Amino acid sequence: MEAVAQIKQKSTNVKESLKFLYFKILKIYRIFLNSIYFLKEFKKDMFSIGAIAQSSNSLSKYIIDITNLKEKKTVVELGSGTGVFTKEITKKLSKSATFFTLELSQFFAEKTKQNCPNVKVYNDDAKNIQKYLNDNDKEFSDCIISGLPWSCFDENKQKELIENIYNSLEDKGEFLTFAYIQSSFLPQGKRFKRLLEETFKVTIQTKTVWLNFPPAYVYVCTK
Repeated sequence: MEAVAQIKQKSTNVKESLKFLYFKILKIYRIFLNSIYFLKEFKKDMFSIGAIAQSSNSLSKYIIDITNLKEKKTVVELGSGTGVFTKEITKKLSKSATFFTLELSQFFAEKTKQNCPNVKVYNDDAKNIQKYLNDNDKEFSDCIISGLPWSCFDENKQKELIENIYNSLEDKGEFLTFAYIQSSFLPQGKRFKRLLEETFKVTIQTKTVWLNFPPAYVYVCTK
């Protein structure tokens, strides 16, 4: 009987190991597919996409955990990509909060809709944020979270977007965005940081999230 029990236990251990391996392979496969999607879209319009891979769960959780979303009334996401940040945002929001996202790429807007079917996803430029606030019967947002590729934008585009974002925030509202570590060495990245510091009352640069490709840090700005 003891020998039979040992055989059953070994069989169970093998099944659990195979199950674990299967889910690991499945996760890697999904990441691989998403990377292919990003590369294809990046090739089409590198100045709008700005990334060759989706943000990691580590970065998305980090940026969402920085602000207390449960207390926010109106949250807007700019540049949802495949919906990695979107999923994390919906986990933290209160049920009474208003939330929508703007995504310029039609491909990624559809991806976000598929991955987050209960979220309002608008296929439009982030500069039109005020229009969609009004469409949702809101004048201001108290939290705007961005995944836009700032270092890919020229000076005029950066200024236009930041001006629209600032004007769409209520007093003491928060704007959070991330930048890849290499952007701190590029003229566009340095210019963007100065623009944030000149526009907002407070601009904080966080630690680097190394478990992202490429590594990134977050700007937390308060109006």
